[in-house]
Amino acid sequence: MSTFDALASSTAAASAASASSASASSRIEAGSAERFLKMLVTQMQNQDPLNPLDNAQITSQMAQINTVSGIERLNDTVASLNAQYARMQTLQGAALVGRDVSLKGDRIAVQGGRGVGGFDLAGTASRVLVEVLSPAGRVVDTIDLGTQGAGRHGFEWDAAAKGVADGTGHRFRVVATSGAATVSATPLMRDRVESVALAGNRLTLDTRLSGQIDYDAVQAVN
Repeated sequence: MSTFDALASSTAAASAASASSASASSRIEAGSAERFLKMLVTQMQNQDPLNPLDNAQITSQMAQINTVSGIERLNDTVASLNAQYARMQTLQGAALVGRDVSLKGDRIAVQGGRGVGGFDLAGTASRVLVEVLSPAGRVVDTIDLGTQGAGRHGFEWDAAAKGVADGTGHRFRVVATSGAATVSATPLMRDRVESVALAGNRLTLDTRLSGQIDYDAVQAVN
């Protein structure tokens, strides 16, 4: 079964479950209202003639059942919106299959002798260095990016020039400074989405390097 077939089946099942839940909630709500009315009629039939129910008491009890019914309808609406949002996320996630995305991480995926990565700077840096680390943690190359402003930036590494074959063992770290002060930098790695999965209302992506991640972990689509 293809990814799109699986997603279609999952979406159809979610829709059926949502409809079934809404129908069940309607039956429960109708049953609650019916029981309330029966109790109210019984209470009025058996009231003390010398101390009958006043309008305030009846109005108060009717307001209570209306409040309960309103909350039940609100819950049904929220559940329906959640189901629709999950289906929308599924369609969006399916569009990512086979594409590269940026995630928080420090791995460099080397392909065709070229490595790529990125980072977010918390502020302007007068000098930014990207240090490429071997699988053993040794610095094997340094990329000087000079002055960089606050925000998101990318970089490329000529892995072929260093004799590095395609693979995923290398990592990087960003050293950013402004004068003598250190500027905070969040590393971003590029990863490939291979499939998507929906469990309840939670959408996950299966990626080549990071394994299974939440859809919300995606920082950018490359």
